[in-house]
Formats: sequence, C-alpha cells, structure tokens
Amino acid sequence: MKTILVSAVALIDIDGRVLLAQRPEGKSMAGLWEFPGGKVESGETPEAALIRELREELGINTWDSCLAPLTFASHSYEDFHLLMPLFACRKWEGTPIAKENQILKWVQPSALKTYPMPDADIPLIPILRDWL
Repeated sequence: MKTILVSAVALIDIDGRVLLAQRPEGKSMAGLWEFPGGKVESGETPEAALIRELREELGINTWDSCLAPLTFASHSYEDFHLLMPLFACRKWEGTPIAKENQILKWVQPSALKTYPMPDADIPLIPILRDWL
C-alpha cells in the first residue's frame, strides 16, 4: 500500500477559532471539512509544503518559525495510507480566501466535532481542542 505524506495546519485566529475548508465537488471526499494543507512534493519538507499550499489555496503567507508541530494522523484508506503531520499556526500575512472553490469557515474548537471530516482527521479533533 502506498503511503502519502500530507501536511496540514490548524490556523488559529485571535479569537481562538480554527479555520476549516470544505472539500469542493469533484474532489475525493467532497463535502467533508478538513484542515488546510496538501501533499508534500518530492524534495519538500512538510513545513515548506504548508507554506506553498497556504499561498496557493488561501492566498496567505507564513514562515517555518510560525508552524508549531502539534500532532499527526496515520490512517489507512482503501487504496493508500495517509501520514499527516498537523501544525498549529497563529501568525500569517493576509486574509484567508478560498482560491480553489472550497468553502472556508472559522470554527470554535468545541464545535469541530460537529463538522463531518475525513476519517484521518477525526482523531486530531480532541487533541487540538484540548491543546487550545
């Protein structure tokens, strides 16, 4: 089974809310909510992938020093295994905007469990909620 490395981030605003993105129609797991991020390309670190993905998907900039490792997910789907470090980030430049037809929503940590998420993301919710 192939392992796919995906880097994700919990963007945390000044009010302690976390940004979720809803996967758009036409993508696998469409309609589910997830933490922003994406695949780590060959030769990239997870941090570099996040910085690139945040710029491409949300139009914001951040730096390695603003990405704090929080936890990770390791989950087997039917045709691949996902390994996903989750970083926390409280500092970035710009206002997140949906550049790839996704819906964005700022969510209180206590409400994260009410959003349908991919199976790999679900165990991350209590860790993030308790950390905040």
